[in-house]
Amino acid sequence: MNRTRHYLRQWRENPVSELLAGAVATFALIPEVIAFSFTAGVDPKVGLFASFVISIVIAVFGGRPAMISAAAGSVALVAAPLVQSHGVQYLFASGLLAGVFQIAFGFARLSTLMRYVSNSVRTGFVNALAILIFSAQLPHILNAGVTGYGVIAAGLAIIYVAPRLTTKIPAPLICVVVLTALCMAMKIDVPRVADLGKLPEGLPVFALPDVTLDLDLLRVIFLPALAIAMVGLLESLMTASVVDDQTGTPSDKDAEARGLGLANVAASMFGGIAGCGMIGQTVSNVKYGGRGRLSTMAAGGILLLLMVALNGVVSQVPVAALVAIMIMVSIDTLDWASLRRLRQTPRLSSLVMLATVAVTVVSHNLSLGVFIGVLMSGVFFAAKVAKMQQVTRDGNRYVVEGQLFFASADAFIDAFDPLEHDGPVCIDLTAAKVWDITAFDAIEKVKSRFERHGMAVTIHGLDAMPVGGRS
Repeated sequence: MNRTRHYLRQWRENPVSELLAGAVATFALIPEVIAFSFTAGVDPKVGLFASFVISIVIAVFGGRPAMISAAAGSVALVAAPLVQSHGVQYLFASGLLAGVFQIAFGFARLSTLMRYVSNSVRTGFVNALAILIFSAQLPHILNAGVTGYGVIAAGLAIIYVAPRLTTKIPAPLICVVVLTALCMAMKIDVPRVADLGKLPEGLPVFALPDVTLDLDLLRVIFLPALAIAMVGLLESLMTASVVDDQTGTPSDKDAEARGLGLANVAASMFGGIAGCGMIGQTVSNVKYGGRGRLSTMAAGGILLLLMVALNGVVSQVPVAALVAIMIMVSIDTLDWASLRRLRQTPRLSSLVMLATVAVTVVSHNLSLGVFIGVLMSGVFFAAKVAKMQQVTRDGNRYVVEGQLFFASADAFIDAFDPLEHDGPVCIDLTAAKVWDITAFDAIEKVKSRFERHGMAVTIHGLDAMPVGGRS
């Protein structure tokens, strides 16, 4: 009963603020979704329809209120080769299978793996996305011309000055309305949304992917679907963690995984590409008051309304106004405090954060950046723990303390020299924790080394091993 009441409260609180915040996220979505559609090699409507469906479904079934999910660049990069080689229908089929994978991941509670992602990696992920969001605007900025620069500057001025006059209406909405009206009234010649690509002229239509259901289909889409599922889930869970930190509230990551899977299944059945959490738009949504599920649904609902019912008006929105919004989003997304803390934080932690940023920005691959960051964190952690091992000798008796595992096994072996003894040896492991098969092999090697020199070895504490045991 309490859970139901809590769920309903996530829909009811501050409806006006939620709707306005969702509208801001909508305008932040438009240029990116269209750009990502081109990246994937599909029409803009494929990305726009997907964003609408995903937003509606995940608002109902997701586990992280206030998070914006839509067609995303990371998924588009994975999907592009499949579209080029087999066509858009195979994209829909792979998106549907990816959704099934994500639902299964949610029920398998794979979100617990997020606990192995260190704060340094999460910070690097956020900072890399801020850089990528800004870099995505560079083509528009570099080709804007003098007039375009003026519109962008005016947009930024409105965004940062408007809150001093009123906070009831989000500044990005004021920016879009004012600059669109100004450019139309004064006939200012700047690129408009209509120049980005043909906008949809009707509602999405339900249709299963037009493919033949056989083993050949599974052979073609299995790996792309798995990649889409993993990349999308990783980005969504990372984004959910960012919202957790920003709002000071917990979220159900497994429900988010299942909700994302359902959303991608639905999007694929309505002619859309698979998607995931959008950190830039989510940060914008949260900044302007989005805290519940209504803002997530509003982002998708308003997007469809603008694209279909108000198609003519939206097509006249200056791209420069949207660029100004995305510049603001990139500035807000970047964790500026992490840059100021670089000298205070441990060097290895800073190195992990910077490596995550560098790999992500250079490769434009979020999953690769996070993977490298997690790998480095694991290696550095293992190196630190390995140094906690200590072997002390008192005559023919050795006392081992600390952690014995793959990273400390060689140091453990090197601590024993049979040539320094001429009688029975005792190795006391009572104060040690033996964690893996490599550690047990190291103990056997030490024992064999002494026995080859004709010395008996007695080992204490191995049968009553504390935490770690024989796993």
